[in-house]
Amino acid sequence: MKRFLPILAAALTALTLTTCKRAAPAGAAAEVNGHAITEAELEKVYQTQFSQPVEGSNEDSVNSQKLDLLGSLITNEIMLQKAEKMGLTAVDADVEGELAKMKAPYTEEEFQKQLAERKLDVNDLKAQMRRQLTVDKLVNKEITSKITITDAEVANYYNVNKATFNLAEPTIHMAQILVTPAPDPEVRNLKNSKAQNEGEARTKIQDLFARLNGGEDFSMLAQNYSEDPKSAANGGDLGFVPESALEKASPELRKLVTSLQPGAISAPVKTDEGYRIFKVISKEPAGQRSLDDPRVLTSIRETLRNSKDQLLRAAYYEVERNNSKVVNYLAQRIVSNAGKR
Repeated sequence: MKRFLPILAAALTALTLTTCKRAAPAGAAAEVNGHAITEAELEKVYQTQFSQPVEGSNEDSVNSQKLDLLGSLITNEIMLQKAEKMGLTAVDADVEGELAKMKAPYTEEEFQKQLAERKLDVNDLKAQMRRQLTVDKLVNKEITSKITITDAEVANYYNVNKATFNLAEPTIHMAQILVTPAPDPEVRNLKNSKAQNEGEARTKIQDLFARLNGGEDFSMLAQNYSEDPKSAANGGDLGFVPESALEKASPELRKLVTSLQPGAISAPVKTDEGYRIFKVISKEPAGQRSLDDPRVLTSIRETLRNSKDQLLRAAYYEVERNNSKVVNYLAQRIVSNAGKR
Protein backbone atom coordinates (compact mmCIF):
# COMPACT_ATOMS: atom_id res chain seq x y z
CA MET A 1 0.00 0.00 0.00
CA LYS A 2 2.84 2.40 0.88
CA ARG A 3 4.44 1.76 -2.49
CA PHE A 4 1.14 2.43 -4.23
CA LEU A 5 0.64 5.90 -2.70
CA PRO A 6 3.68 7.61 -4.34
CA ILE A 7 2.74 6.05 -7.67
CA LEU A 8 -0.84 7.33 -7.30
CA ALA A 9 0.45 10.79 -6.32
CA ALA A 10 2.72 10.90 -9.35
CA ALA A 11 -0.10 9.83 -11.61
CA LEU A 12 -2.41 12.50 -10.21
CA THR A 13 0.31 15.13 -10.63
CA ALA A 14 0.83 14.14 -14.25
CA LEU A 15 -2.92 14.20 -14.84
CA THR A 16 -3.16 17.66 -13.28
CA LEU A 17 -0.34 18.99 -15.44
CA THR A 18 -1.94 17.51 -18.55
CA THR A 19 -5.41 18.84 -17.85
CA CYS A 20 -4.07 22.28 -16.83
CA LYS A 21 -2.11 22.76 -20.04
CA ARG A 22 -3.60 25.87 -21.54
CA ALA A 23 -5.39 25.41 -24.84
CA ALA A 24 -4.54 27.90 -27.56
CA PRO A 25 -7.08 30.74 -27.85
CA ALA A 26 -8.89 30.71 -31.18
CA GLY A 27 -6.73 32.20 -33.89
CA ALA A 28 -3.66 32.77 -31.69
CA ALA A 29 -0.17 32.02 -32.96
CA ALA A 30 1.42 33.03 -29.64
CA GLU A 31 0.78 34.91 -26.41
CA VAL A 32 3.06 37.39 -24.68
CA ASN A 33 1.98 38.22 -21.12
CA GLY A 34 -1.61 37.44 -22.07
CA HIS A 35 -1.55 39.47 -25.30
CA ALA A 36 -2.28 37.35 -28.35
CA ILE A 37 -0.26 37.55 -31.54
CA THR A 38 -2.86 36.28 -33.97
CA GLU A 39 -2.40 33.93 -36.88
CA ALA A 40 -3.82 36.70 -39.07
CA GLU A 41 -1.08 39.10 -37.91
CA LEU A 42 1.59 36.50 -38.55
CA GLU A 43 0.15 35.72 -41.98
CA LYS A 44 0.12 39.41 -42.87
CA VAL A 45 3.78 39.81 -41.94
CA TYR A 46 4.60 36.62 -43.83
CA GLN A 47 2.83 37.85 -46.97
CA THR A 48 4.63 41.19 -46.66
CA GLN A 49 8.05 39.59 -46.48
CA PHE A 50 7.41 36.65 -48.80
CA SER A 51 5.10 38.24 -51.33
CA GLN A 52 6.22 35.80 -54.05
CA PRO A 53 6.12 32.01 -53.51
CA VAL A 54 9.59 30.65 -52.87
CA GLU A 55 10.70 28.15 -55.49
CA GLY A 56 10.59 24.60 -54.14
CA SER A 57 8.84 25.62 -50.92
CA ASN A 58 6.65 23.17 -49.05
CA GLU A 59 4.64 23.13 -45.84
CA ASP A 60 7.72 22.49 -43.69
CA SER A 61 9.73 25.35 -45.20
CA VAL A 62 6.77 27.73 -44.87
CA ASN A 63 6.31 26.74 -41.23
CA SER A 64 10.03 27.26 -40.64
CA GLN A 65 9.83 30.77 -42.09
CA LYS A 66 6.72 31.55 -40.04
CA LEU A 67 8.31 30.22 -36.86
CA ASP A 68 11.30 32.51 -37.43
CA LEU A 69 9.05 35.51 -38.09
CA LEU A 70 6.94 34.70 -35.04
CA GLY A 71 10.06 34.69 -32.88
CA SER A 72 10.80 38.23 -34.06
CA LEU A 73 7.20 39.30 -33.41
CA ILE A 74 7.36 37.86 -29.90
CA THR A 75 10.57 39.76 -29.12
CA ASN A 76 9.10 42.94 -30.58
CA GLU A 77 5.93 42.53 -28.51
CA ILE A 78 7.97 42.05 -25.33
CA MET A 79 9.90 45.23 -26.05
CA LEU A 80 6.72 47.12 -26.99
CA GLN A 81 5.00 46.19 -23.72
CA LYS A 82 8.08 47.25 -21.76
CA ALA A 83 8.23 50.58 -23.60
CA GLU A 84 4.53 51.27 -23.03
CA LYS A 85 4.92 50.59 -19.30
CA MET A 86 7.73 53.16 -19.24
CA GLY A 87 5.62 55.77 -21.06
CA LEU A 88 7.75 55.68 -24.21
CA THR A 89 5.00 55.15 -26.79
CA ALA A 90 5.67 57.02 -30.05
CA VAL A 91 3.25 59.90 -30.71
CA ASP A 92 1.58 60.88 -33.99
CA ALA A 93 4.23 63.52 -34.71
CA ASP A 94 6.95 60.86 -34.50
CA VAL A 95 5.12 58.64 -36.97
CA GLU A 96 4.29 61.44 -39.42
CA GLY A 97 7.89 62.66 -39.36
CA GLU A 98 9.22 59.19 -40.11
CA LEU A 99 6.65 58.69 -42.86
CA ALA A 100 7.67 61.98 -44.49
CA LYS A 101 11.33 60.89 -44.52
CA MET A 102 10.42 57.56 -46.06
CA LYS A 103 8.28 59.16 -48.78
CA ALA A 104 10.81 61.89 -49.63
CA PRO A 105 12.74 60.00 -52.38
CA TYR A 106 9.56 58.94 -54.21
CA THR A 107 6.62 60.40 -56.07
CA GLU A 108 3.26 59.54 -54.54
CA GLU A 109 2.65 57.01 -57.32
CA GLU A 110 6.04 55.36 -56.74
CA PHE A 111 5.45 55.26 -53.00
CA GLN A 112 2.03 53.63 -53.40
CA LYS A 113 3.56 51.09 -55.75
CA GLN A 114 6.18 50.24 -53.12
CA LEU A 115 3.42 49.70 -50.56
CA ALA A 116 1.40 47.54 -52.96
CA GLU A 117 4.42 45.33 -53.68
CA ARG A 118 4.74 44.73 -49.94
CA LYS A 119 0.97 44.20 -49.61
CA LEU A 120 0.63 47.15 -47.23
CA ASP A 121 -1.50 50.27 -47.05
CA VAL A 122 -0.56 53.54 -45.33
CA ASN A 123 -2.38 52.62 -42.11
CA ASP A 124 -0.49 49.32 -41.92
CA LEU A 125 2.77 51.15 -42.46
CA LYS A 126 1.97 53.75 -39.80
CA ALA A 127 1.12 51.00 -37.31
CA GLN A 128 4.44 49.28 -38.02
CA MET A 129 6.28 52.59 -37.68
CA ARG A 130 4.62 53.40 -34.37
CA ARG A 131 5.63 50.02 -32.95
CA GLN A 132 9.21 50.30 -34.23
CA LEU A 133 9.64 53.91 -33.06
CA THR A 134 8.30 52.95 -29.64
CA VAL A 135 10.79 50.08 -29.37
CA ASP A 136 13.55 52.39 -30.63
CA LYS A 137 12.79 54.80 -27.78
CA LEU A 138 13.14 51.96 -25.30
CA VAL A 139 16.44 50.81 -26.84
CA ASN A 140 17.80 54.36 -26.80
CA LYS A 141 16.86 54.84 -23.16
CA GLU A 142 17.84 51.44 -21.81
CA ILE A 143 20.81 50.57 -24.02
CA THR A 144 22.21 53.24 -26.33
CA SER A 145 22.27 56.02 -23.74
CA LYS A 146 24.17 53.79 -21.31
CA ILE A 147 27.03 52.88 -23.64
CA THR A 148 30.31 54.60 -22.78
CA ILE A 149 33.60 54.33 -24.65
CA THR A 150 36.66 55.32 -22.61
CA ASP A 151 39.87 56.83 -23.96
CA ALA A 152 41.70 53.78 -22.62
CA GLU A 153 39.50 51.44 -24.67
CA VAL A 154 40.12 53.52 -27.80
CA ALA A 155 43.88 53.56 -27.24
CA ASN A 156 43.99 49.83 -26.57
CA TYR A 157 42.01 49.08 -29.74
CA TYR A 158 44.35 51.31 -31.77
CA ASN A 159 47.50 49.69 -30.37
CA VAL A 160 46.20 46.18 -31.04
CA ASN A 161 45.01 47.05 -34.56
CA LYS A 162 47.58 49.70 -35.51
CA ALA A 163 48.59 47.89 -38.70
CA THR A 164 45.06 48.18 -40.04
CA PHE A 165 45.39 51.98 -39.95
CA ASN A 166 48.52 51.93 -42.14
CA LEU A 167 46.98 52.03 -45.58
CA ALA A 168 49.22 51.35 -48.59
CA GLU A 169 46.43 52.43 -50.96
CA PRO A 170 42.92 53.89 -50.80
CA THR A 171 40.84 51.58 -48.66
CA ILE A 172 37.13 51.19 -47.97
CA HIS A 173 35.79 50.04 -44.61
CA MET A 174 32.77 47.99 -45.58
CA ALA A 175 30.30 45.38 -44.44
CA GLN A 176 28.11 42.88 -46.24
CA ILE A 177 25.10 40.62 -45.95
CA LEU A 178 25.55 37.46 -48.02
CA VAL A 179 22.84 34.99 -49.05
CA THR A 180 23.79 31.89 -51.03
CA PRO A 181 21.45 29.52 -52.89
CA ALA A 182 23.07 26.19 -51.94
CA PRO A 183 22.56 24.26 -48.66
CA ASP A 184 25.60 24.56 -46.41
CA PRO A 185 25.77 23.01 -42.91
CA GLU A 186 28.75 25.22 -42.05
CA VAL A 187 26.72 28.44 -42.25
CA ARG A 188 26.10 29.92 -38.80
CA ASN A 189 24.12 33.00 -37.80
CA LEU A 190 22.01 33.85 -34.76
CA LYS A 191 18.79 32.69 -36.44
CA ASN A 192 20.35 29.62 -38.09
CA SER A 193 18.83 31.05 -41.26
CA LYS A 194 19.96 29.50 -44.55
CA ALA A 195 18.47 29.74 -48.04
CA GLN A 196 18.22 26.30 -49.64
CA ASN A 197 17.84 27.20 -53.31
CA GLU A 198 17.91 30.07 -55.80
CA GLY A 199 14.32 31.11 -55.15
CA GLU A 200 14.75 31.20 -51.37
CA ALA A 201 18.01 33.14 -51.72
CA ARG A 202 16.44 35.74 -53.99
CA THR A 203 13.41 36.15 -51.72
CA LYS A 204 15.55 36.33 -48.57
CA ILE A 205 17.88 39.03 -49.90
CA GLN A 206 14.92 41.10 -51.13
CA ASP A 207 13.28 40.78 -47.72
CA LEU A 208 16.47 41.89 -45.95
CA PHE A 209 16.82 44.85 -48.32
CA ALA A 210 13.22 45.88 -47.56
CA ARG A 211 13.91 45.65 -43.82
CA LEU A 212 17.03 47.81 -44.21
CA ASN A 213 14.97 50.38 -46.10
CA GLY A 214 12.48 50.19 -43.24
CA GLY A 215 15.17 51.37 -40.84
CA GLU A 216 16.41 48.12 -39.30
CA ASP A 217 20.05 47.98 -38.22
CA PHE A 218 22.46 46.57 -40.82
CA SER A 219 24.78 44.88 -38.32
CA MET A 220 21.94 43.20 -36.43
CA LEU A 221 20.40 41.84 -39.64
CA ALA A 222 23.83 40.60 -40.72
CA GLN A 223 24.33 38.84 -37.39
CA ASN A 224 20.92 37.24 -37.60
CA TYR A 225 20.70 36.32 -41.27
CA SER A 226 23.97 36.72 -43.24
CA GLU A 227 25.32 33.43 -44.57
CA ASP A 228 28.97 34.49 -44.61
CA PRO A 229 30.61 32.45 -41.80
CA LYS A 230 33.56 34.86 -41.59
CA SER A 231 31.69 38.13 -41.12
CA ALA A 232 28.16 37.36 -39.86
CA ALA A 233 29.18 37.24 -36.19
CA ASN A 234 30.76 40.71 -36.55
CA GLY A 235 27.65 42.28 -38.00
CA GLY A 236 28.89 41.71 -41.56
CA ASP A 237 32.03 43.81 -41.00
CA LEU A 238 34.66 43.02 -43.66
CA GLY A 239 37.21 45.47 -42.28
CA PHE A 240 39.24 47.76 -44.54
CA VAL A 241 39.26 46.46 -48.11
CA PRO A 242 41.85 47.87 -50.55
CA GLU A 243 40.41 49.19 -53.81
CA SER A 244 42.78 46.89 -55.70
CA ALA A 245 41.16 43.87 -54.03
CA LEU A 246 37.77 45.05 -55.23
CA GLU A 247 39.14 45.55 -58.72
CA LYS A 248 40.61 42.04 -58.71
CA ALA A 249 37.31 40.56 -57.56
CA SER A 250 35.32 42.46 -60.18
CA PRO A 251 35.69 45.86 -61.89
CA GLU A 252 31.91 46.23 -61.63
CA LEU A 253 32.08 45.56 -57.88
CA ARG A 254 34.79 48.20 -57.42
CA LYS A 255 32.74 50.70 -59.40
CA LEU A 256 29.64 49.97 -57.29
CA VAL A 257 31.34 50.18 -53.89
CA THR A 258 33.43 53.27 -54.69
CA SER A 259 30.28 55.03 -55.86
CA LEU A 260 28.66 54.65 -52.43
CA GLN A 261 29.05 57.38 -49.82
CA PRO A 262 29.94 56.47 -46.22
CA GLY A 263 26.83 55.15 -44.48
CA ALA A 264 25.15 54.17 -47.76
CA ILE A 265 23.79 50.70 -48.54
CA SER A 266 23.74 49.09 -51.98
CA ALA A 267 20.81 47.34 -53.59
CA PRO A 268 21.15 43.53 -53.71
CA VAL A 269 23.93 42.45 -56.09
CA LYS A 270 24.18 39.03 -57.78
CA THR A 271 27.70 37.57 -57.54
CA ASP A 272 29.22 34.15 -58.19
CA GLU A 273 28.63 33.07 -54.58
CA GLY A 274 25.08 34.40 -54.30
CA TYR A 275 23.41 37.70 -53.42
CA ARG A 276 25.08 40.50 -51.47
CA ILE A 277 24.13 43.82 -49.92
CA PHE A 278 27.08 46.09 -49.18
CA LYS A 279 27.41 48.93 -46.70
CA VAL A 280 30.21 51.48 -46.89
CA ILE A 281 31.24 52.47 -43.37
CA SER A 282 34.10 54.82 -44.28
CA LYS A 283 36.63 55.60 -47.00
CA GLU A 284 40.30 56.08 -46.22
CA PRO A 285 43.13 57.43 -48.43
CA ALA A 286 46.58 55.79 -48.39
CA GLY A 287 49.02 56.32 -45.47
CA GLN A 288 49.50 55.63 -41.76
CA ARG A 289 46.80 57.08 -39.55
CA SER A 290 47.68 58.25 -36.07
CA LEU A 291 45.46 57.89 -33.05
CA ASP A 292 44.73 61.63 -32.95
CA ASP A 293 43.36 61.51 -36.53
CA PRO A 294 39.63 62.33 -36.18
CA ARG A 295 38.81 59.65 -38.76
CA VAL A 296 40.64 57.03 -36.71
CA LEU A 297 38.98 58.11 -33.47
CA THR A 298 35.54 58.13 -35.11
CA SER A 299 36.09 54.72 -36.69
CA ILE A 300 37.33 53.12 -33.47
CA ARG A 301 34.60 54.63 -31.33
CA GLU A 302 31.95 53.53 -33.81
CA THR A 303 33.37 50.01 -33.95
CA LEU A 304 33.49 49.73 -30.16
CA ARG A 305 30.04 51.30 -29.80
CA ASN A 306 28.51 48.90 -32.32
CA SER A 307 30.10 45.94 -30.60
CA LYS A 308 28.78 46.98 -27.17
CA ASP A 309 25.38 47.85 -28.63
CA GLN A 310 24.98 44.40 -30.20
CA LEU A 311 26.04 42.65 -26.99
CA LEU A 312 23.77 44.75 -24.75
CA ARG A 313 20.78 44.38 -27.07
CA ALA A 314 21.12 40.61 -27.19
CA ALA A 315 21.47 40.43 -23.40
CA TYR A 316 18.62 42.90 -22.76
CA TYR A 317 16.26 40.99 -25.04
CA GLU A 318 17.04 37.75 -23.20
CA VAL A 319 16.53 39.34 -19.77
CA GLU A 320 13.15 40.77 -20.77
CA ARG A 321 12.12 37.48 -22.35
CA ASN A 322 13.01 35.71 -19.08
CA ASN A 323 10.74 38.19 -17.27
CA SER A 324 7.86 37.57 -19.66
CA LYS A 325 5.32 34.79 -19.99
CA VAL A 326 5.52 33.58 -23.57
CA VAL A 327 3.51 30.76 -25.13
CA ASN A 328 4.32 29.88 -28.74
CA TYR A 329 1.25 28.00 -29.96
CA LEU A 330 2.60 27.62 -33.48
CA ALA A 331 5.67 25.83 -32.14
CA GLN A 332 3.43 23.61 -30.01
CA ARG A 333 1.32 22.68 -33.02
CA ILE A 334 4.36 21.87 -35.14
CA VAL A 335 5.72 19.55 -32.43
CA SER A 336 2.30 17.95 -31.83
CA ASN A 337 1.82 17.27 -35.52
CA ALA A 338 5.24 15.73 -36.01
CA GLY A 339 4.90 12.28 -37.61
CA LYS A 340 1.14 12.57 -38.15
CA ARG A 341 1.41 13.11 -41.90
